Amino acid sequence: MKITLIMAMTADGKIARHNTHYPDWTGKADKKMFKQLTTAAGVVIMGSRTYGTIGKPLPQRLNWVMTRSPQRYASSEHLVFSDDPPTVIVDKLVARGYSAAALTGGATINSLFARARLIDDLVLTVTPKLFGQGLSLFAEPVDADLELLSHRELEPGILVLHYRCRYP
Repeated sequence: MKITLIMAMTADGKIARHNTHYPDWTGKADKKMFKQLTTAAGVVIMGSRTYGTIGKPLPQRLNWVMTRSPQRYASSEHLVFSDDPPTVIVDKLVARGYSAAALTGGATINSLFARARLIDDLVLTVTPKLFGQGLSLFAEPVDADLELLSHRELEPGILVLHYRCRYP
């Protein structure tokens, strides 16, 4: 299964000011691209704080929400709450017939997948903003090399960088 981490970040590498910061700073073009990429993948994997910030399941995709307390939530056809580790989630998605998933944060969930060496690609939108402090892409140290596959200007000043992960 191919896992692609899709994130918007500021020029100083922050994905949010804090863990409930709504991503209203990323722009319409980024939101449109995010929808296209995640709908094509068919699955979005996120943490419960990210899900809480969004406030509802993303339509036309299976929403897999990682939480320490899945019993607090009600799963449905397009919404799964799970305390499974990343490798088990991938196995369950493959068993359901999925071949790709979009990892959409936050930093803790990104770190769990990176630690398990399950992130294949990164699609990063770099927005010309500075937060100075806030949440980084990962919540803990990560050791991976990146191969730049493509780059483009999404709209003036906003870059999209597509990388492949290489783990030592």
